[in-house]
Amino acid sequence: MAEQSKPLQEEVEDLSWGEFGKLAHGYLRIPFALLLVEILYWFITQPANTLGLIQESVAWIWFHLTELIHGSGTATLTEYNGWTTLVTLVNPEFYNDQIRLYVSDECAGVHEMLFITTLIMMTSGVPQRLRIKSAIVACGIVYVLNIARLLALYPLAVSGCIENPNMMNCEQPMHDFHAFVYEWGFLIVLVLMWLIWFKWVNAGELIRKERAASLGQWKFIYRAKWEFYHKQALVLSIVILIWAITSVLYDEGAMLAKETVDMCEAYSTFSSECGEAKEAWSQEIQTGWSRATIGLLGILFSVVTIEKPDQNVLKNKKSMQNLADE
Repeated sequence: MAEQSKPLQEEVEDLSWGEFGKLAHGYLRIPFALLLVEILYWFITQPANTLGLIQESVAWIWFHLTELIHGSGTATLTEYNGWTTLVTLVNPEFYNDQIRLYVSDECAGVHEMLFITTLIMMTSGVPQRLRIKSAIVACGIVYVLNIARLLALYPLAVSGCIENPNMMNCEQPMHDFHAFVYEWGFLIVLVLMWLIWFKWVNAGELIRKERAASLGQWKFIYRAKWEFYHKQALVLSIVILIWAITSVLYDEGAMLAKETVDMCEAYSTFSSECGEAKEAWSQEIQTGWSRATIGLLGILFSVVTIEKPDQNVLKNKKSMQNLADE
C-alpha cells in the first residue's frame, strides 16, 4: 500500500499552477462568468432606466394584451420618470380601484437574458454560430415568458381582492407570485432551458470532439509560469476593481444621491434636486465602471496567456492524417 501511495503523492506535489488553473477552469469558468455578468448588470442598471427602450416595449405589450384579454379599461399606460413604463391595473375590487406597477430595469427581463446567454456562450465545443443563434432564440423565449409573467399579475390581483374587496393589500397573491418568480421561478426555468438545449445540440459529444481537435492549436490558457511582474499586475488590478466598487458603495455623497434618486422615483417627483441627484449618481457610476473595466482587463491579461502549438503534437497529427488518407 505504501508503494502505491507514493506515486500518487508525487503526482499531487508536482501539480503546477498552470495545471491547477486548467482544473479550476473546467469547474469554475461558468460561475466566474456569471459573477462578472452580475457585476456588469449592476453597473448597467445604475442609474435606473438605462434599459428604457426595452422597458417601454415590455410595458406597451403588457398594457395592450391586458386590455385585449380582460377588456377595455382594465389597464392604463402612462409616463414615469420620462419613460412610458407605468402600467396601472384597474378594477373596482382593488383598493382605490387601481394598482400602479412600474416596469423597472429588473422587470424588463434583461437580467435573465444575460444569465441564459452566459450559460450558452460558455458551453465549449458547440460551434460559435450555433451558440449565438441559440442565445438569440433563448433571449426571445425569456422575453415572451416575462410578458406571460406580467399578464398573470392582473388575474392574481383580482382573485385576492374578490375575497377582500377594496381592502389595502388585497392583491397580496400577486406580490407573492412576483416574489417567487424572481427568487426561484426564473432560475429554475433558465437552468431547465439550458439543460434541454445542452441535450438538443448534443453538447457532450461536441465537447469531446473539441478537446481532441484542440491538440496542437493556438489557444488561450491559464498562465502556468508567473513572473514577479505578473503577480504585481494581478494584485494591482484586484485593488483597482475593489477600489471601483467601494468608491461607489462607501462614498457618502454617492449614497446620499442614490437615496434621493430612489425617493424621487418612488414618489414620481420631478424637481431640480432630483435632477442634480440623478446627475451626481450617474457620474459616480460612470467613474466606477471605468475603474472596474481597467481592473477586470488587468486581471484577464494577468491570468490568461496564449499557448503555442506543440510541434511534436502537430507532427503526430499530421502523420495520423497521412495514414488515414492512405
